[in-house]
Amino acid sequence: MNDYSIKDLDLAGVRWEIADVPLALRAKWNQESKTTSEPAVNTDNDTTRVMVVPPIAPVATVSVDTAVSMAARPTDIDNLIRLINEFNHPLRAAVTTTVLPSIAKNPNGLVVVTDVPGSDDDASGCVLSGGAGELFDKMLAAIGMGRDTVSIIPIIFWRTPGGRTPSESELSLTRPFVNRLLEFLHPKMILTLGALPAQEIANVQLSHAHGKVNDTADGIKVMSIYHPNYLLLKPSAKRDVWTALQELQNMLKNQ
Repeated sequence: MNDYSIKDLDLAGVRWEIADVPLALRAKWNQESKTTSEPAVNTDNDTTRVMVVPPIAPVATVSVDTAVSMAARPTDIDNLIRLINEFNHPLRAAVTTTVLPSIAKNPNGLVVVTDVPGSDDDASGCVLSGGAGELFDKMLAAIGMGRDTVSIIPIIFWRTPGGRTPSESELSLTRPFVNRLLEFLHPKMILTLGALPAQEIANVQLSHAHGKVNDTADGIKVMSIYHPNYLLLKPSAKRDVWTALQELQNMLKNQ
């Protein structure tokens, strides 16, 4: 591949560049980083104290055994998704929406497992919404794919408070449904987006395994790449993702 700059790179006719981040969104992120990235400080009596507020871990209302039993019950994917929507996960009390999987109408063998739903996903109920979703659609289009050919599963179906990393118990209650979805979809390959799905699905650290192909416990090929949100914050990483996506496209063609 020629060493074009990211700004000038045209991917299959799709402009995929730094301008993917709207100026208004950049300004919003800058403002949020000022208010959320620094701990609160109390200067009473000329003494500086850092106020650390630990995340609240919701108490599980169902057991993992119950989740496993429920996930095994449906005999088709539609009923499985209905059960996911009705599942009494402890995170349901903290959010307004269950973010359900997106199932391809014309599957090409690729299943994407993405990270914790963002605020846009929570608001819309659709996986990979907002700016991250727009960039992801461009990534797929650049290798001749789209949401009609690729199924997308969030690693957990509810946004955590503040977007924090889910606890082990929260993930354990959701994983049986993710596994069951993968059983129904029979993917030729899995693409994970973000560090958490890389760890959960491929059992790898994304920082060391980006773009590499590994196997799941069931022998399915899985490639792990950065989440679109990360690419919006660090556009220079798009070059590595583009290289990985080209390899993914070739592997699917040869299977």
